[in-house]
Amino acid sequence: MMDNHERLRRAGPLEEFFLARALTKNTNVAISATYILPNTFTLAIQEYVYKALETLISQNAALSAIPVREDNDTWFFRLPEIDLSQTVSFQKRTRDYPAEEKPDTELCELLQVHQKAEFVAPLPFWRMIILTEPNDQRFTAIYIFHHAIADGISGKAFHETFLIALHDAATSLTSGEATGQVIPSPKLPLLPNLEAVHPCSISWTFFLKQFFQHKICPYRDPDLWTGPKSFKPFDIEIRQIVIPETVSTALRKRCRQNQTTITSAIHTAVARSLLAHLPEEYTRLEAISAMSSRRWLKEEAGIADQSMGAWVMDFRESFFRKQMNQYSSGSFPWEVARASCATLKQVLSREGKDTSVGLLKYADMWSYIQSKIGKDRDGSFKTSNLGVVKSAQEGESWPQIRRMMFTQQFDGPAAPLAVSSITGGDGCLKGLVESEMFDGVVGGIARELHSAAK
Repeated sequence: MMDNHERLRRAGPLEEFFLARALTKNTNVAISATYILPNTFTLAIQEYVYKALETLISQNAALSAIPVREDNDTWFFRLPEIDLSQTVSFQKRTRDYPAEEKPDTELCELLQVHQKAEFVAPLPFWRMIILTEPNDQRFTAIYIFHHAIADGISGKAFHETFLIALHDAATSLTSGEATGQVIPSPKLPLLPNLEAVHPCSISWTFFLKQFFQHKICPYRDPDLWTGPKSFKPFDIEIRQIVIPETVSTALRKRCRQNQTTITSAIHTAVARSLLAHLPEEYTRLEAISAMSSRRWLKEEAGIADQSMGAWVMDFRESFFRKQMNQYSSGSFPWEVARASCATLKQVLSREGKDTSVGLLKYADMWSYIQSKIGKDRDGSFKTSNLGVVKSAQEGESWPQIRRMMFTQQFDGPAAPLAVSSITGGDGCLKGLVESEMFDGVVGGIARELHSAAK
C-alpha cells in the first residue's frame, strides 16, 4: 500500500504502545484554542488558516508522517503531500460563545465524537476543525492528533507556532501571495523516537518488583478504588472546568506560598473530590500522571520545546482517605499537596529511570492491551498538565490566543477518570474531565481549586 511513499523510520516502543491503543478505540489527543484576529485581517478565515498550516507543515515532519503496520512491525512513512480540504473542516457554532466562567458545552460535545474518530492511512494522522462565529474576528481551532505522532506538549507547541504563522500569513497574503490547498511535504527527517535519544533504563530492583507484582503473585489491594473493570467501547462524557484568571492567579500564588505546584494542587483536588464521592470502604487512590521527558533528551537530537513528537513518560503516586480526613471541608489539604510535589521532585531526580516506559521494549504491545480489556484497571485517575501557553507579541497586528482546552486520550484499561489541564492566553486554567461516572466529582474538583486559591 505504501510502496510509493518514503519510508522514514521504525516506530519506537512508546509509539507502538500508543498505536496498540487502537484496540480500545481511544488514541486521540485534542487541544483547542480560541483566536482573536485584528481588524486588519479582512480576508476569509480559511485563507489565513490554510496559509498558517502551510508554514507548520513545512517545519514539522511529524505532520506528514503516518504509521503503517506491516507483518507485526510498524514503520512511519511520509505522505508526498497533504490536501487541506481533507484534513481541515469549517463549521459554524450553533450556540453563543460561552461567558468567561462557563464551560464550552458545544466544544465538549464535538470532542466526544472526534475523540473516537480513527485515523486511517493514507490520510494524515491529524485533523483540524475550525468553529466559526458570526463575528469573523474570532474562531476556535481544534487540533486533533494521534498520540503516536505527538504528545500534549507538541499540541501546545502547535498552537504557539500556529499563532505566529497566522500573523505572518496576514503579511504574505496582503502582498498577493497565493494560498495553496495541496501542500507538499517537507524533506525533513522525522525526529527520533524517545528510546533512541533517552536510555529509558530500569534497575533490576524495579524490573523484578514489576515482574513479581504482575506475573508471579498479582495482588489486588481491596482498599484501592479503580472503578469497574475495563471494557470496550468506552462510553465517556467530557466536562470542562473553567477557573477564571483571577482565581488561577491567586491559586499560583497560594501554591508558591505553600511550597508546592499547580500540578500537585490539581492532583490533590482530584483525589479529595473523588474520595468524597466513593464509599468509605475505599481508602486509597492511585494517580497515573504524565511528565514530559524533553528536559533529559540529547541536544544533538534536535528536539526542542517547539518540536513535535511523542516524548512522554509517567509516574504514580497514592492518596489516602486518612490524610484527607484531617482537613475540614472548607480548608485545602496543603500538606497532601506538598507531599505530592515531593513525589514529583523525587521522580524528576531520576531523570527518566525506572518508569513504565522502560518496560515497553520487553512487551508485545498489542497482546498486552488486548489482555487488559475486561480486567481490573491499573489506577484510579490519570492527570496531565501542560502548563501555560506562551503568548506571542502584543500589538494591533498580532492575533491573540484566549481560551484553550486540552483532552488526552481516554485510557480505559488504565483508569476510569482522566483530568487534563492547560492555562491559555486569557490566564484562565481550564481542566477537562473525561469519565464514565460521577457528575459530582467534576463540581468537587472545581470547588477544591477555588478553595485552594483563597
